[in-house]
Amino acid sequence: MPEVARICPRSRPAPEPLWREVLGGRLRALRAERGETLAETAQRAGISPQYLSEVERGRKEPSSEMIAALAGALETTLAELATGVTEDLRRAQSAGAGAGADVVALAA
Repeated sequence: MPEVARICPRSRPAPEPLWREVLGGRLRALRAERGETLAETAQRAGISPQYLSEVERGRKEPSSEMIAALAGALETTLAELATGVTEDLRRAQSAGAGAGADVVALAA
């Protein structure tokens, strides 16, 4: 009798974070490094503290103009901010890379 292969599902890797989530985390970290409140940074960027809070939590997708205003308010450049977000995304992707394929076939 031939061996029967069993298909065992492996745990799926967590989905990649969204750009807006990673951007929000990066903005929050930059603001924290400066020791600023939401209100202080939001005022310089010309937005409400509530909106900045939602951006930092990844709930709002800010326009490119808004991202540039936030970068300026945090005394960084749009290029530096985008590079930091890209690096964070790559780290997140590398951390999830060990999960492997979705299924594994085992001989019984």
